[in-house]
Amino acid sequence: MAMIDSATLHVPAVSRAAKAIAEFKAFWRAFFLRAFDPYRPELHYMRGPGPAWRAKHTTPSSH
Repeated sequence: MAMIDSATLHVPAVSRAAKAIAEFKAFWRAFFLRAFDPYRPELHYMRGPGPAWRAKHTTPSSH
């Protein structure tokens, strides 16, 4: 009687190729989402107090 070992069963080439294509597409999708992300947090960070803060917090100079 012959035994079937699970190591002798191979994944068909079609599904391996489909998996490789899916991985390729997933990689490029993630790449483009990160590379061309419109969110740019450095454009929204405060760089220090503005003129309104200075006007409120400066002491009037005596002339």
